[in-house]
Amino acid sequence: MDRVLDEPLKKTLGPATAKVMAEHLDLHTVGDLLHHYPRRYEERGQLTRLDELPLDEDVTVLAQVADARVLTFNGGRGRRLEITITDGSGRLQLVFFGRGIHKPHKDLLPGSRAMFAGKVSMFNRKLQLAHPTYERLDADSGDGVVSAFAGRLIPIYPACKGLESWKIAKAVDAVLPQAGEALDPLPPALREGRGFVPLPEALLKIHRPGTKADIEDARQRLKWDEAFVLQVALARRRHADAQLPAVARRPVPDGLLDAFDARLPFTLTEGQQKVSAEIFGDLATEHPMHRLLQGEVGSGKTMVALRAMLAVVDAGGQAAMLAPTEVLAQQHHRSITEMMGDLAEGGMLGGAERATKVVLLTGSMGAAARRQALLDLVTGEAGIVIGTHALIEDKVQFHDLGLVVVDEQHRFGVEQRDALRGKGKQPPHLLVMTATPIPRTVAMTVFGDLETSVLDQLPAGRSPIATHVVPAADKPHFLARAWERVREEVEGGHQAYAVCPRIGDDQDEQRKKSAEDEAEKRPPLAVLDVAGQLTAGPLKGLRVEVLHGRMAPDDKDDVMRRFAAGEVDVLVATTVIEVGVNVPNATAMVIMDADRFGVSQLHQLRGRVGRGSAPGLCLLVTEMPEASPARARLGAVAATLDGFELSRIDLEQRREGDVLGQAQSGVRSSLRVLAVIDDEEVIAAAREEAVSVVTADPELEHLPELRTALDALLDKDREQYLDKG
Repeated sequence: MDRVLDEPLKKTLGPATAKVMAEHLDLHTVGDLLHHYPRRYEERGQLTRLDELPLDEDVTVLAQVADARVLTFNGGRGRRLEITITDGSGRLQLVFFGRGIHKPHKDLLPGSRAMFAGKVSMFNRKLQLAHPTYERLDADSGDGVVSAFAGRLIPIYPACKGLESWKIAKAVDAVLPQAGEALDPLPPALREGRGFVPLPEALLKIHRPGTKADIEDARQRLKWDEAFVLQVALARRRHADAQLPAVARRPVPDGLLDAFDARLPFTLTEGQQKVSAEIFGDLATEHPMHRLLQGEVGSGKTMVALRAMLAVVDAGGQAAMLAPTEVLAQQHHRSITEMMGDLAEGGMLGGAERATKVVLLTGSMGAAARRQALLDLVTGEAGIVIGTHALIEDKVQFHDLGLVVVDEQHRFGVEQRDALRGKGKQPPHLLVMTATPIPRTVAMTVFGDLETSVLDQLPAGRSPIATHVVPAADKPHFLARAWERVREEVEGGHQAYAVCPRIGDDQDEQRKKSAEDEAEKRPPLAVLDVAGQLTAGPLKGLRVEVLHGRMAPDDKDDVMRRFAAGEVDVLVATTVIEVGVNVPNATAMVIMDADRFGVSQLHQLRGRVGRGSAPGLCLLVTEMPEASPARARLGAVAATLDGFELSRIDLEQRREGDVLGQAQSGVRSSLRVLAVIDDEEVIAAAREEAVSVVTADPELEHLPELRTALDALLDKDREQYLDKG
């Protein structure tokens, strides 16, 4: 291992700084810090663009003080300092309160330049930083900063509260000499073939570039390291999986599957047929299938999965479907037994001759029902079981588990999936379903060992959804009109959803109000408040109910059941309705504070309307000003129904690191310089190189540095978890 780079930071930096780095930035060793790259670079002579700052993010900006004034409030008892900083493109307000105003008032004189760090918030519809920390860049600001940033390019690091970019830069200076010891993971032939600079040089250039060309050289090289090491890990995983045995499961003629197909009241879409063929091809091999099935909400994934499950039952095996919540498990169970009719009544009077049993297994079942379900699984009486992670408990034994279908994969822990796999006599085939469209490159990185199938056409009979942005602050009458539209839908015999970002009523949600809070933007709208306002106001007389995550499970199910039965006109809910709620009669959705949701989440939510024959309507209500990035995001959602297009936008907005950071538990470094969207070529090329390296030398015996890099990427025992989110 790189001895030098494994040295703990507290040896070099001092305990306080090391502690903040470990807790907030997850940096523990010299190597970690060397791989904490600048997010961007400021040029000494220039200033940051202030007109493009993202809301709610910690930023570091370089700007000039335009003016400063002290204001009093609370009848002269409170004082606050307001400073306007400018960069030529835009202006930004800084606010300091109370005793904290003396020093900045003295330091930040009009005309002086400084770097400012803080969280961007919105106050009185203007962007501001409340209590930012700052570091002056004038000639007289002491030599520390100026010498630290003597270059023309000032690196701006991803920072956190309590550790500003300039403090990180000083820490990097302390460890930079050790970069020379970094082991190079790229095989020499590959590095020379592609003309990359050696790793120590790349690290030096990314932290302290002399020119923009230096940054480019370093980034190209470091991107390749990330992509290549990740792809080698995935290639090794695929290689190992290809060695595993599995029972081939081929559907038998005139079996359950044929009987099911014969009764289908519609023909499968072309996409469903193509994807089914891919799945049946995998099931027929002696190695476990690992397939990711992506499809928009309502594209018929469940139908494809059910046919695969029936084929496995035909072949004498059992199939298990894992859902993330009890509500979803019950829904799948209901819809699958409905689709199958008497084919799901195996061994019962009135069951069809080729029938099997379909059982439900969840944590809240009564003891007797649970005992019976477990018995049906062990004897093989039940060919299909649908459940939550209760399925994974030790007590659950299968007769012959042949296929596991996981719904909404990103909500399932790694260990859980493996536990379920261990229940087969040999590893079962695995089909992972997700309604979140994942761009190809992300699929190649996050789910790199799963083959991907995509269902991209909606089945006949689904209606289009019209989406509009409702700018509540600029045009309040638009909001009034939105509620009128909801009334019209209800009068037409339909139902509607109103979605809010939070619940309300909770003690921890009651924020303490103080002078500092003056600077806070208002808290997001809450279900309970909105429901109250609607019943008293614009939706008076309609049957309005609430649904949120803190309700008792029985109450939730009861509300959902009544909504599905048409006994409730408008459901005011949190995002608990995001997955799997199917009410074809619901045609309208109003999303309050829509700017508080991610693009993909809005798309998921919107998928809840227009599920029947009547067209859907989705209204995105926001108070964000017209020019804000948040409004642009909402505009994008309104402009297209294509989930793949939106997931690209979402990734570009969210900085891939977050997406992958959450998706890759077990991988210490989420991607740092690799931008999944822009670097499609790098990823594809790295994947090819990785495959050829692994094919030639699966154990990497001849590439010790690459092995070391892999061990660092994967905590040793977690290599097999790489793909698992």
